[in-house]
Amino acid sequence: MAKPKTFLCSACGASFSKWSGQCDACGDWNTISEERPLSAGPASKTLGAKRGSAITLTDLSTEETPPPRTLSGLDELDRVLGGGLVPSSAVLVGGDPGIGKSTLLLQAAAKFAQAGLRTLYVSGEEASAQVQMRAQRLGLAEAPVKLAAETNLRDILTTLDAERPQLVIIDSIQTMWADNVESAPGSVSQVRAAAHELTSFAKRRGVSVVLVGHVTKDGQIAGPRVVEHMVDTVLYFEGERGHQFRILRAVKNRFGPADEIGVFEMTGMGLAEVTNPSALFLSERGQPSPGSVVFAGIEGTRPVLVELQALVAPSPHSQPRRTVVGWDGGRLAMILAVLEARCGIPFAGLDVYLNVAGGLKISEPAADLAVAAALLSAREDAALPADTVVFGEISLSGALRPAPQTENRLKEAQKLGFTAAIAPSGGKTGTVSGLALTQATDLTGFVGEVFGAG
Repeated sequence: MAKPKTFLCSACGASFSKWSGQCDACGDWNTISEERPLSAGPASKTLGAKRGSAITLTDLSTEETPPPRTLSGLDELDRVLGGGLVPSSAVLVGGDPGIGKSTLLLQAAAKFAQAGLRTLYVSGEEASAQVQMRAQRLGLAEAPVKLAAETNLRDILTTLDAERPQLVIIDSIQTMWADNVESAPGSVSQVRAAAHELTSFAKRRGVSVVLVGHVTKDGQIAGPRVVEHMVDTVLYFEGERGHQFRILRAVKNRFGPADEIGVFEMTGMGLAEVTNPSALFLSERGQPSPGSVVFAGIEGTRPVLVELQALVAPSPHSQPRRTVVGWDGGRLAMILAVLEARCGIPFAGLDVYLNVAGGLKISEPAADLAVAAALLSAREDAALPADTVVFGEISLSGALRPAPQTENRLKEAQKLGFTAAIAPSGGKTGTVSGLALTQATDLTGFVGEVFGAG
């Protein structure tokens, strides 16, 4: 009996039993193609045992010491990688078009090559001359990096076998195609096959491979999610087109923290590292105004201070608007409901706008109290003191929960010249001199303490 055919969407990876012009899952057109299985290879021996047989961990050799990590010289990149590049690792880097992925990786390739790694940059989207033009603009024309422009996976693997580099950058994985897979480049089958071959090559030959991945309109890396499971590290390069800041965020890392970030600034000479992100995010902050609150957050292992901006205005429509940039819209609705139910402060008939300045995206719940303070400040038209930071989590009962790493948040605020902080009681504050700390137990007490009403 013939095996039924399977059709997959190259944009979101959804599976269908028959072909159609539009994907029902993501709504994209002409992205569904037939998935053709790869042929199984010959039986081989694995870890000294026959395929399918069990082997205990005590039988594995532990005499060999793994090679040390290689530092690129870009401290922000090394921080996100967990302390440098791990040999025989596979890294997947995703981001919006034009955000600076190729620029970052070309700068990283030059740094790694100058550090002594044999580096090969393979571009499937540009010619070698175009990559050289970018390198000259970035001042990297003399870097000992080998360039190649190729999309055939078989030719690329043959070249890697001959050149034996220590670091390979593939830009991008969606342009690679394997001649043993009967589908167009960029399809689910092609992306999966190319990623599998390159990852397997990295493990067999001790080569570090960096793959560039396109993203969908939802911000996820295009293609099957199995690609993210194949690689060791998944990095997202984020940023707003209207801002010069770029955030390199680790969402998966087998060799380091999975929530670390690196901050870069886009300049005419490429991406420059930002060693003190808090000072940069607050650099454009002017005089204190209603709706502006400084939040002391934690991104990975580093504290980051960022400005939250809120605007509350009468709504001309029957359904008020709730617009959020850089935060979770569902959590904003929860904060508004708690303020009305527990504190008696209604927002009915009012449009609410919330923005995280600088293009940073915040996900930790410790921003709840800062958001509530910004909303109340905008609603009451009362500005908070400019030298005050706010952080804390709000529960549905109106109680305030202490945020983790309270002492690190306070130290960062004190280092940047802030003299006051508002936080929930119960956190480990440590000893931070020169900072007046106000602690509140519930949201009602916070409203009464700061705005004189409850």
